[in-house]
Amino acid sequence: MLQLKVTDLCVGYDSNVVAEHLNFQVESGDYLCIVGENGSGKSTLMRTILGLQHPISGSIVYYDGLSKNEIGYLPQQTVVQRDFPASVSEIVISGFQGKMGLLPFYSAQQKKGALDAMEKMGITHLQKRCYRELSGGQQQRVLLARALCATSKILLLDEPVSGLDPKVTAEMYALISELNRQGISIIMISHDISAAIKYASHILHIDNDVFYGTKESYLASEKGKAFMGIDGGEKND
Repeated sequence: MLQLKVTDLCVGYDSNVVAEHLNFQVESGDYLCIVGENGSGKSTLMRTILGLQHPISGSIVYYDGLSKNEIGYLPQQTVVQRDFPASVSEIVISGFQGKMGLLPFYSAQQKKGALDAMEKMGITHLQKRCYRELSGGQQQRVLLARALCATSKILLLDEPVSGLDPKVTAEMYALISELNRQGISIIMISHDISAAIKYASHILHIDNDVFYGTKESYLASEKGKAFMGIDGGEKND
């Protein structure tokens, strides 16, 4: 079932274009990886999908009863965010804030949802710990649990394994892949093209000549071969 359709989208700040001629769609259960050079507009596109900034032109249409506040989002962490002095449970349940409306307290159902999300991420035992005391991998699991509280349909992940060691990186990818197998669509920005190819169903490669298609068609394309360093092509990080 179609969840999101982007047509001739141009994104940027004010009149400064960062990326343009973006055309792609996300169906239920898709795993879309967004790749490209630094500064190509990947994070800007994600913020535009979330409604955090307006598109310069083009359209984003939501389907399947999806609204902007029902999209789970895991942004890139800043140094300040890593030092946030709140408990794990407080951070996870805050993922429901977009659904609270005027209610001043979290409902029993939302509290249960937060516990369920922590259980999925294997962090129930950390729920009373201070977030700032956790390892980088544990913090990412907390933020992923928080994103799950916002949605049962689609997750937007901006470099979810940045700065993590190889073992923790593999664990995070496995968690994300399992969520995808459970029916949650994934849109993930990644500089790790080998992981993108391993897990993705579709690839969006943003540069002057935008590519969107299945993983298989990307690997067969000249753009995909060059970016992957296949057949003598030079991989660009």
